[in-house]
Parts: sequence; structure tokens; C-alpha cells
Amino acid sequence: MDYRSEAAEEEVRNQAAENVQQLGQVSVPGMESNIFCLTIIGQVEGHMILPPQNKTTKYEHLIPMLIAAEQNAKIEGILIILNTVGGDVEAGLAIAEMIATLSKPTCTLVLGGGHSIGVPIAVSANYSIIAESATMTIHPIRMTGLVIGVAQTFEYLDKMQERVNRFIVRHSRISEEKLKDLMYRTGDVPRDIGATVPGPEAVEFGLIHRVGGISDALTELNRMIQDQRTMQQGAPIQ
Repeated sequence: MDYRSEAAEEEVRNQAAENVQQLGQVSVPGMESNIFCLTIIGQVEGHMILPPQNKTTKYEHLIPMLIAAEQNAKIEGILIILNTVGGDVEAGLAIAEMIATLSKPTCTLVLGGGHSIGVPIAVSANYSIIAESATMTIHPIRMTGLVIGVAQTFEYLDKMQERVNRFIVRHSRISEEKLKDLMYRTGDVPRDIGATVPGPEAVEFGLIHRVGGISDALTELNRMIQDQRTMQQGAPIQ
């Protein structure tokens, strides 16, 4: 009896069972790619741990992943898939800043929704795409829990809002006036101020570059990768 072959077969069965449990399929397509795919789904979890029933993306997990992708010579481009309701403001802004400062070509694709702090993440890449059925909710920063209503609290919120607005305007084609108009609009978001912007309107307002899907995102990312290869090959040697 060959115990090694039995052990190998047992490992294959265990892997298949895990794939069914985790992914709902027996086999997982395997291939080496020069594009790293990063997903930001659910709620962006920051300094506070959210309840276990919440679908979250932890920013402390994304930061080392982005650093590893930046340092990996085999990875030439990064695709960020977004379907988020928002979350921690500082954590979301930190993720957006990291994406914006990567040296490799980046492309964001908004599927479903890129709401709240998901907006600066969506515009942080070199190129941004949104599905026609997707939406983006733009509203002022909120605070939850007990807040002491003093002048310092409002000043803190105002400065944080300025940071978010400045980032969005700097990394997209929307004007600050239009952004604030959407942010403080009344009658659009139930029982609140703000605006829910469908995909085509997000492009019209200059938030996102174009409406499209996964094939469009990959096409655009591969184009940027090829442009960077050409630049590196043509760069003068010092």
C-alpha cells in the first residue's frame, strides 16, 4: 500500500471540500497573472471592530496586500473591485491614499455601489469605471454614538470633511461646487441630506471616467501596463 498516494488523494479531497464550502465550486481556475485583483466589499472596517454579522473589509488587511503588490515585480497592474456601503472615514481615506500613490497602473471598478467613503476610494486609481446599474451615495461625514456638542467637535468634522472633499476633487474631474451641491442636496436621500448618483450620472458629473464592466476595466488596465512598458523601455540610461 502506497501511503504517500493515499495522503495525496486525501489532500485533494479536503481541498475540494474546502472549495465547495468557501466558494461553492469544486475546482478553482488557476493561472499566473500580471494583474493583482483587490476587492473592497461590505463595510470598510477601521479602528472599531464591527459586529460579526456585518460583511466587512478590514483596512489593516488591505495595507500589506497593497505593499506586497507594489513590491512584486511580476505584478504590473492592480484592479480594485468595489461594492461597499462605506465605513470608517480615516481607514477609507488611508486606503484611497495608498492606491493613489502606487507606482503601478491602477483601475477601479464600481459594481453595485461605491457609497460614502467608497467615493474617494473609487476615484483614487489612474482610471475608474462604474457599472451602469451601480450607484454612488455622496453625503457629509456622520458620527455615531455619544458626541459632545461643542465647537471643537464641529470644527473637527469640518476639517475631516475638507480632507475628503479635497481628495475627491484632486483625483477626479468633478468641481468642488458640484460635489458640495450633491453632498448637501435635500429630498434625494430619505430622512437625510446627500445624493444617490447612478453610474451614467457619475460619469457625467466627472466623478468616474466611464461606464463599463470587467472586460472594459481589464482592457484599460492592460493599455496602461503596455504604456508603462513602453516608457520604461524608452527611458534614457543614466
